[in-house]
Amino acid sequence: MNDKLNITIRIANQPPIPLTIKRDEEELIRQAESNVNRLWASWSERFNTSPEAILAMVAFQFAKLHATLSAEQSRSLKILEDLNSEMDKLLETNNGQHTDQD
Repeated sequence: MNDKLNITIRIANQPPIPLTIKRDEEELIRQAESNVNRLWASWSERFNTSPEAILAMVAFQFAKLHATLSAEQSRSLKILEDLNSEMDKLLETNNGQHTDQD
């Protein structure tokens, strides 16, 4: 079975964009398309500027969100690594205590 899917998305007032994606990514792609279009529509009504400027603002907003989430993920991974290291130390200490008692 072919795990690729040909779809077309529309972003803002731009021409349709054909994409070949993995089938299991379709929901994610459609959600991303919807999020961009909702923000673009909202800001088009709110700001009196060109569609290109609005699209640049939307792109920046999503790039900022991506950078923020990447930084949070890095901090979370560091916390998990520190916890794992502490757990390893505790286990080593406990194993040493059991050996001494035997």
